[in-house]
Amino acid sequence: MFLRNSWYVAAFTSELDEKGMVSLTLLGEPVVIYRKSNGDPVALEDRCVHRLAPLSLGRVEGDNLRCMYHGMLFSEAGRALEIPGQDLIPERACVRSYPVADVSGWLWVWMGDKDKADVDLIPPVYGLRNPDWLLPEDQMDYECNYELINNNLTDLGHLAWVHSQSFGADETWTATLPKVSPLGRGVRIDRWLRAIPPIPRLGKAAEYEQVDHWAQLDYLVPGVFHFYNALYPAGTADKYGGEAPPKDEPTLLYEHYTQQAVTPMTEQTTRYFYTWGPSARTGSPEESAIMRQVLDQAFQEDKVIITRQQQIINLDPTRMPMPTIHDKGVTLFQRLMAKLMRDERDPAPSVREVA
Repeated sequence: MFLRNSWYVAAFTSELDEKGMVSLTLLGEPVVIYRKSNGDPVALEDRCVHRLAPLSLGRVEGDNLRCMYHGMLFSEAGRALEIPGQDLIPERACVRSYPVADVSGWLWVWMGDKDKADVDLIPPVYGLRNPDWLLPEDQMDYECNYELINNNLTDLGHLAWVHSQSFGADETWTATLPKVSPLGRGVRIDRWLRAIPPIPRLGKAAEYEQVDHWAQLDYLVPGVFHFYNALYPAGTADKYGGEAPPKDEPTLLYEHYTQQAVTPMTEQTTRYFYTWGPSARTGSPEESAIMRQVLDQAFQEDKVIITRQQQIINLDPTRMPMPTIHDKGVTLFQRLMAKLMRDERDPAPSVREVA
């Protein structure tokens, strides 16, 4: 089951710029993205109406896309403009078009009701092209349902166990319970971690065996991970009484940020877009490259356990997980998504609700 009235990350902007065309399966539907002559992106159903061949094997002609199987030409709105050898173009000679936006270094596609496609609903993130951050880009595909990755990202207690080798996280990530707060279209999870090894051990933080680590995570509909981290000398957390430190706190040793997106392709396959890097004021491009290697290792660790988790679930889908104290963020986000999907299926209030 998918939430359709939402913006999903379909690709990095750079991928479209490099390839000229991007195709993928989104929520069980084939989608192709290309640019018009003015640079604006277009998203169409990647399935020619004639013989159902992929339009992504075609070519862009001005603002239009030609199928290279039998030559049908489609407009940016999905209407057939030409059928070679045939003058009559039937009304049904069209493919679906999707609202698409190029924002924050990602291409976002709206898979639901076009009339409800509001760009203000694109999750607020720093942006991959923001010069204040050094963020290399990458992606991977999972053989699992997207909700398993959502659950993983809204419960970072797993860092101490899954990522002890890559990030070097210790059990403080499990022992220190975060503050969990609902947002309008997401959940916020933040905490101070006191006197832990620096993650990463780079920049000024490399001079310290232990630091106080401020971590603030926003997980936003439909599955966008916005995670800011800042490292300070031990004792800083007490100075601020457990609240967020100001961005101009002079004892800042290092700060880093990761922006990630979970995009369902099918019920059992998911594409995962991610970045991680330091700020330009505390880090360097060389350190960003080091962090990229660490992140690749960490996400392979996630992929192993989550993929195997899906295989176990498939053996008996009736078995329900037992929640623990760490699942508050997981539960809040699951409930939010469930409510949005219910509202999407039944937008009109019932007679009882009206009364």
